[in-house]
Amino acid sequence: MDLTLASQERCEVMDITANVQRACRQWGGSGAVLVYCPHTTGGVTLNEKFDPTVRQDLLHWMERLVPAGAVYAHAEGNADAHIKASLTGSQVLIPVRQGNLLLGRWQGLFFLEFDGPRHRTLWLSFLATAPQEAASGK
Repeated sequence: MDLTLASQERCEVMDITANVQRACRQWGGSGAVLVYCPHTTGGVTLNEKFDPTVRQDLLHWMERLVPAGAVYAHAEGNADAHIKASLTGSQVLIPVRQGNLLLGRWQGLFFLEFDGPRHRTLWLSFLATAPQEAASGK
């Protein structure tokens, strides 16, 4: 299953928790969902969802660690975005039980855009547990 997104800024953090939860409910199974970003200038992560300043801090410190205006050998003008995406990671595996994401109390799932605005696609793969494990709640 694909999840399509449209970023509005060069760098932004997009909460995709509800989108992934909807896809899990459509699936209805138990096991895990793999959320994969096939783009080299964006990433996915789990982090605190309750306080939006956490997202601001993520972007602020990524920019401080890997500034857009620094000198890079990669001459396309988005070398910082490639490095930030590598630091973030391209996939997250989350447990699912009966179509519900099993997230911690404060956790949310986020797409991080480092070279927008762009249209992006994330790939969702559902990994089912064995029937006897699903029935016993393991």
